[in-house]
Amino acid sequence: MSNYRPRRQGIELKKKHGQHFLKNDTYIIPMLQAVKLDDTISVMEVGCGEGILTGNILMGPCKQLKVFEIDPEWAEYVREAYGTDSRLHIVENNVLDVDWSCLESEQPWVLLANLPYQITFPFLYLLQKHRSFFLEGVVMIQEEVAQKIVQTSGRGYGYHSLRLQRYFEFKLLNLVPPDAFYPAPSVDSRLLYFKPILTVEPIEQEEEFWKFIKVCFQQPRRMLRNNLLQSHFPIDKLDETILKKRGQELGMKDFLDIWSILIK
Repeated sequence: MSNYRPRRQGIELKKKHGQHFLKNDTYIIPMLQAVKLDDTISVMEVGCGEGILTGNILMGPCKQLKVFEIDPEWAEYVREAYGTDSRLHIVENNVLDVDWSCLESEQPWVLLANLPYQITFPFLYLLQKHRSFFLEGVVMIQEEVAQKIVQTSGRGYGYHSLRLQRYFEFKLLNLVPPDAFYPAPSVDSRLLYFKPILTVEPIEQEEEFWKFIKVCFQQPRRMLRNNLLQSHFPIDKLDETILKKRGQELGMKDFLDIWSILIK
């Protein structure tokens, strides 16, 4: 395995796209086992690379497999390798630039993706906006980021934890070591299972609420008073016991209670 190289020697890996290819299907199998696929379900993949995940998906049932690949060379390689399967559709575009409404008529979807580290949060927030299209999915992301997403208090817990947990149920799956990839990244990765929460109670002035949460975690170890002092939020409405709390000590209900005071 130490001599592994992508099969198409003529295609250079491009650092700007965060390309780290899985060497084999060791960690693809648990991804597929975590979701339920049949002939009525469409599958979305992000970044096919040389197609190891693509090929494994196509070995099982699905209505279609839509792959978003930013690198036209690898898109063409996978098209040549698996293009005889009529279920495969490759979109040569940055998934962050795509109009996701194109998925609406082909739902329900399951997402399976080895995400480039640098697009993790932008992608997950796009997924949040369009979560009604999806039944479930598994993403492979940086281990530290996965831990932040599932935290409910303490170190690592913050804006992303609160916002994403409001819209998804998460479950940590397999830890993926650097040597599972070529080239090896400098950090561990993690398989993260998600299931959308479709019925979410609306928050009054929601976008402003999330700005408030960001400010609360600007310096996670600081008290709320210190984080909010230079903000436009009217902290004079808040009791001193609340202002002495740190964001990492508070849950969503606590923040919603504080928010209801601030917007009165």
